[in-house]
Amino acid sequence: MMFSELQPSQRTIMTPGPVETDPRVLRAMSSPILGQFDPEFTAIMNDVMAMLRQLYRTENRWAFPVDGTSRSGIEAVLCSMIEPGDRVLVPIYGRFGYLLTEICERHGADVTTIECEWGEVFQQETIIQTIESLAPKIVALVHGETSTGRQQPLDQIGQACRKNGALFVVDAVATIGGTEMNVDEWQIDAVIGGTQKCLSVPSGLAPITYNERAEAVIQARKKVERGIATEDELSLNAGRPAIGSNYFDLSQLQDYWSERRLNHHTEATSMVYALYEGLRVVLQEGLEERFARHRYHEQALVAGLKGMGLTLYGSEEAKLPMVTCIEIPEGIDGESVRAMLLEQFGIEIASSFGPLKGKIWRIGTMGYSCRKENVLAVLSGLEAVLLYHGAAIESGRSVPEALNVYMQ
Repeated sequence: MMFSELQPSQRTIMTPGPVETDPRVLRAMSSPILGQFDPEFTAIMNDVMAMLRQLYRTENRWAFPVDGTSRSGIEAVLCSMIEPGDRVLVPIYGRFGYLLTEICERHGADVTTIECEWGEVFQQETIIQTIESLAPKIVALVHGETSTGRQQPLDQIGQACRKNGALFVVDAVATIGGTEMNVDEWQIDAVIGGTQKCLSVPSGLAPITYNERAEAVIQARKKVERGIATEDELSLNAGRPAIGSNYFDLSQLQDYWSERRLNHHTEATSMVYALYEGLRVVLQEGLEERFARHRYHEQALVAGLKGMGLTLYGSEEAKLPMVTCIEIPEGIDGESVRAMLLEQFGIEIASSFGPLKGKIWRIGTMGYSCRKENVLAVLSGLEAVLLYHGAAIESGRSVPEALNVYMQ
């Protein structure tokens, strides 16, 4: 059987992830492969760590990618910090809070959850009061909840965690590179990011950072594989339960990303190239400038959707700048609209999950996808498809309203 040459279609991807990959990143991925211990490649690894510190606004020693999708970084951080029976608090305001809960439970944690209505976020004081009464070892929280398009304020929670002896772990998969993430200022102990959203790098790495408080917990259970361990390391932390995953063991990954270069796995060379270039592009643009660009195109998109007469979903005050959620008009088949938008216009938007499935659409303006031509294209395409489906919308108003923002 003969297979044809791979020729994926060109799409305008306006989902909350993945997004369009920056062409400069794609070019970097075609660079020649180097050996994982080649000094030229280890220098690239060091540069990636340095750029991650700038991205996260941290002085942490440890800032490196875990090989795997964003979920791999979440799993690596949580499984390396949780021992069976540890008390963990997870405030949930959307689908990915449930993911944090499940990962913690699978590693034996005693998980307490608090929940607020989807489309809203917590008052920070509510979380702080729960921390004070529960006294958890870890507080795990999503920063940007793409399932609902909301962003949880964090600036007071880390301080409360320090005061009460808890470690603060944040899922910043959706937000890193698109909006403020001040790790040191907000006293966050460990943060997990994603490549396939605001960094405009393909999915496949999970850039993380963690501080000395988190490192101390990880090192207390450190074990090194037989076959590469020294004699002293073979008896290290005897009697303590080892970290439950070999692949996601941060105590071993530290040795791989440090000067020791202790072999753990074969690095995903081309993905490291991609992350290097993606980070370089982000820092070249400037973090504040990049955050402003995301807000700017969000403003134009929202103006166009409102001009069309569509209703936005969720609390406006807590809106995630790079994800806009729209209520599907009464009587309209949301999946039919999405399919036609993709088939006829080459534009992809997203539905949602759980209780919101079939009730909202989600449009992402992230990273390289966050451009004027994309915003105007999704507005014009969505308007045309909605009119074709007989939706009662304002015809001819969406693009002019967006242009009012762009022409100011």
